[in-house]
Amino acid sequence: MRYQLDLTLRQAEGALARVLGTAERRGFRPLSVDGEAQTDGDRWYVRMTVEGERSDESLQHQLAKLYDCLEARVTPC
Repeated sequence: MRYQLDLTLRQAEGALARVLGTAERRGFRPLSVDGEAQTDGDRWYVRMTVEGERSDESLQHQLAKLYDCLEARVTPC
């Protein structure tokens, strides 16, 4: 099943790598990543599409635990 992730991340070194690693370790394969920085330069808005067999709730719960992830919404595509 495919899911769309809408994330707000702190603009910190390695934040996106931690998000991608968390998704992959949970059994989700990233298909696309798109993002932009906020004008004040302290946050990134990232939209990512992933594919996997596990529930979206498990992924959302794990992403919410990341320090750099301020907000995580996971919706089925």
